[in-house]
Amino acid sequence: MTIYESINSLVGYGLVTGLISEDDVSYTQNRLLEVLELEGFEDGFDFASIPDVKVEDLESILKSILDWASEKGLCQDSIVYRDLFDTKIMGCLVDRPSAIRAKYASLYAKSPREATEWYYKFSQDTDYIRRYRVCKDVKWQSKTEYGNVDITINLSKPEKDPKAIAAALNAKKSGYPACLLCKENEGYAGRVNHPARQTHRIIPFELCGEKFGLQYSPYVYYNEHCIVFAMDHVPMAITNKTWRYLLDFVKIFPHYTIGSNADLPIVGGSILTHNHFQGGNYEFAMAKAPVEKEFTIVGFEDVKCGIVKWPMSVLRLKGTDPERIALLADRIHEKWRSYTDEDAFIFAETDGVKHNTLNPIVRRRGDFFELDLVLRNNITTEEHPLGVYHPHAELHHIKKENIGLIEVMGLAILPGRLKAELADLGKAIVDGRDISADEVLSKHAVWVKEFLPKYKDVNSSSIEKILQNEVGLVFSRVLEDAGVYKRTPEGMKAFERFVNAL
Repeated sequence: MTIYESINSLVGYGLVTGLISEDDVSYTQNRLLEVLELEGFEDGFDFASIPDVKVEDLESILKSILDWASEKGLCQDSIVYRDLFDTKIMGCLVDRPSAIRAKYASLYAKSPREATEWYYKFSQDTDYIRRYRVCKDVKWQSKTEYGNVDITINLSKPEKDPKAIAAALNAKKSGYPACLLCKENEGYAGRVNHPARQTHRIIPFELCGEKFGLQYSPYVYYNEHCIVFAMDHVPMAITNKTWRYLLDFVKIFPHYTIGSNADLPIVGGSILTHNHFQGGNYEFAMAKAPVEKEFTIVGFEDVKCGIVKWPMSVLRLKGTDPERIALLADRIHEKWRSYTDEDAFIFAETDGVKHNTLNPIVRRRGDFFELDLVLRNNITTEEHPLGVYHPHAELHHIKKENIGLIEVMGLAILPGRLKAELADLGKAIVDGRDISADEVLSKHAVWVKEFLPKYKDVNSSSIEKILQNEVGLVFSRVLEDAGVYKRTPEGMKAFERFVNAL
């Protein structure tokens, strides 16, 4: 396509997705000409002819424009600079925040679900969520004793090239926006060390009378993966307000689950500088896990309580009155923060450093509110310098990173390197090669030696499924490592000691 055909194809994309209307065609063409530093359409080109395009054509249309822009010196030909430039291009098709919020409000008045479905589609249509990258993520489910867990190998977040990394290191440090979650990101042009956000639109609302914003994650790990963030740049903190925010959220969005990362290093999320939650329209494996031991807390007989059958240590509270659930959560939180059980190797603090915190997760079950409290502890030792309740070293060949909220709920986010490694590993197993002699694959050698004898029929047709199944079992072990109370008779007795302390 010529650059002029590409411009009109992008206008056609705007029409088919509803980002623009017929009244906006000339305006949008002129905006695109401006961004591309063109004075107008070339003589003889029928600029009034807008082609019919499909939603899935966006990647090729943008590639055509970016290739041209790179040749003309408008952007450098690397993934970081191309992403900055194509977001600037797509910003020409996106309406102002006030118009988006008005549209959302009109739909919410009809149905919260209809409003979020439109907003999610809008976030994909604008290329804020890059559909053509997200679809490349590798996903499957694995059967474990805790139910079917979700596994993802994330490929949608592009890796920076060496030139961009060097430029980011040399770039002038900026405190604006203060972080990736701040409201000031809306419409921001970005820079080499901060993604462009011209297509980003926020839905503001209130939780417990305080201002929050709703957006979707650009790298969605599950359906309608949303981020809810405080409008003020305040640090992450699990307090007695946290579950009240979450319980309030599911009143506004009853079809969503919502939860919070923990607020301490090792067991916390990747962004601890800005208070935020994550949720979405998805039922995680942990939500399906049953309560295996019920108990009652004196004074809270109206709230059902239980220990959940899950590799991590989870208390589930359920009732029709969210404030009663919140009051009981207050008691559990305050007790856990200060709780020490040396026999179970649980220390509230050592040398003045606090270790105990929680992951709270809230969902609706009809008239019932359900709050899961996942007990976390970030203590380290010489044997486990990355954390005692963290994936242990023998599992690092699959998962070494911190276990955050999403993984706690039963969805593994595994590093992109595993796509190629598992494919090569499968071929090496089928070919009978010495895995321990391979520089890249040797990290998996002990694991393969452990699981391979279980399978009689190992061939090129079965090996992918075998590896997927075994990765799922490793993930369940990862979660067991992260559990403060182990699923042994001794571990469950220690868990009951904490329950009795309530």
